[in-house]
Amino acid sequence: MPDIFSNKITIGTRGSPLALWQAHWVKSQLESVHDDLTVELVKIKTSGDKIQDVPLAKVGGKGLFTKEIEESMLRYETDIAVHSMKDVPIQFPPSLTLSVVTEREDPRDVLISRNSLKLDDLSKGAKVGTGSFRRTTQLLHYRPDLEVVPMRGNLQTRLDKLESEGLDAIILAAAGLIRLDMADRITEFIEPEIMLPGGGQGAIGIESRKEDLRVMNRIFPLDHEESHRALEAERSFLTRLEGGCQVPIGVYAMIQGDILHLRGLVGSLDGKQIIKAEKTGPIEDPVGIGMELAGEILEMGADKILKEVYGS
Repeated sequence: MPDIFSNKITIGTRGSPLALWQAHWVKSQLESVHDDLTVELVKIKTSGDKIQDVPLAKVGGKGLFTKEIEESMLRYETDIAVHSMKDVPIQFPPSLTLSVVTEREDPRDVLISRNSLKLDDLSKGAKVGTGSFRRTTQLLHYRPDLEVVPMRGNLQTRLDKLESEGLDAIILAAAGLIRLDMADRITEFIEPEIMLPGGGQGAIGIESRKEDLRVMNRIFPLDHEESHRALEAERSFLTRLEGGCQVPIGVYAMIQGDILHLRGLVGSLDGKQIIKAEKTGPIEDPVGIGMELAGEILEMGADKILKEVYGS
C-alpha cells in the first residue's frame, strides 16, 4: 500500500526514446513545481514493444503499449504512467484514470521524403511507409496512385526504414519529431484538411490511481485545461464509434475562446470512401460534442464502413 506521506513519485514508462523523453519531461515539470519532490523512472517493456513484426490491429491494438505499465500501478510498484495519448485505449482499468493532460504539441502528421519532395510532388507509384490505417485511408483518398507500405517500430526505426526499405517517403506524427529535436527531418506538415490527425495525437497524458489523492495533488498543476477538453471531445467521438487502431478514424478538436470546434471522419480501408463532418459547441461540453458528431457520422453511412472493417 502507498505511503501517504511520501515525497516520492515513480513513473512507469516504456523504454523507447520518445517515451523516455516524455517521462523525463514530466519528471522535470513535477520537480520544478514541487521543491520537496523526488521523481524516479521505471522502464517497463510492454507487449507492444516485444511484437514488432505484426500489425497492431492483429495482435490486440493500443492496449499492448499500456497493459504492463498499468499492472505495475495496480501493484503499487509505480505511481503514474506518462502516455502519448494517441496510443492509449479508450477504456481504462476501473481503478485507474486519466488525471492530467499537458499542453498539446503540434497534432499534425508530417511527410518525410527521401528527396525532399512534398506530397503533391511524389511520383506516381511512389512508396510511402506508415503503420496507421487512419493515415493509409486518407493518403489513398488524396493520392490513390501511391503505394502504401506497412511499417512499425519506434521513431528512429521508421526513419531508418526510409532508406533501408527503399521507400520514397514516410508519414509520422509531428509531435514526436519536435520533442526529439528532429524537426529538421520534416519535409512537409500535412494539414488536417488533407489528413485529419488521430485522436489525442500530440497530447501527453498522465494516468494515475483514482483514489491516490497524494499523487493527484502533485500532478494536477501540470494539467492544461484547453488540451484536456479537446482530448475529451476526441475520445468521446472515438468511444461512440468504438474506434481502435484497426479502424480508419480521424478526429481533431480546436478551441477558440469558449468555443470547441470538432472535425471527424471515418474511411474505408482502400481510401475510396471518406465520410467527414464537423460540429461546434461550448467548451464546457466536450463529451457531448464528441458523441453528437459521432452520431451524425454514423447516420451518414459510417456504420456500414465500420461493420465491414470490424468484420474483416
